[in-house]
Amino acid sequence: MNDAPAPIRILVDGDACPVKDEIYKVAWRHEVPVVVVSNAPFRVPIHPLVRRVVVSDGFDAADDWIAGEASPRSVVVTADILLADRCLKAGAQVLSSTGKPFTTNSIGSQIATRAIMADLRAGGDIIGGPAPFTKADRSRFLSALDAVLVRLKRH
Repeated sequence: MNDAPAPIRILVDGDACPVKDEIYKVAWRHEVPVVVVSNAPFRVPIHPLVRRVVVSDGFDAADDWIAGEASPRSVVVTADILLADRCLKAGAQVLSSTGKPFTTNSIGSQIATRAIMADLRAGGDIIGGPAPFTKADRSRFLSALDAVLVRLKRH
C-alpha cells in the first residue's frame, strides 16, 4: 500500500492571470506541476512541469474544470471569488494574483461584497474596478506562492 501523499500541483485560472510567469518560476524551483486552464489557447512554456488545458468557451467551463480538480494538495490561483469558494470547499489553498489568500474565514464576506457591488452596478451606479496591478502585488504574490508550497511540502 502506498502511503505517499498525492502530488502537489498548481491550478491556474489562466485567461486573465497577470502572474503566470511568476507561477512558472516558483513552480520550477519547487519542482511542482502547473496546469493552466483557459477558454482559449495561448502560449505556455514548453516544460515538463507545465500543462495547458483548453476547455470549451461555455460559461464557467474553466471554473468547473479547476473546481473539479482542486484538492487539499492543490494551490489554485484565481481572481474569481466564486471559484475560490468552490476550491476552498475542496480543501485547496487559494491565492489571488496579488498574493492575498482566500480563506474559509474570509470568503463569506468577500462573496457578500461581490453581490453588493453587482447590485450597485445593476442599479446604474458607477463604481471603480480593481486597483491597477503593481510591482508590490507581484512581489507579494511570489512570496505568498512560495510560502504556500513550502507549507504543503511539510505536510
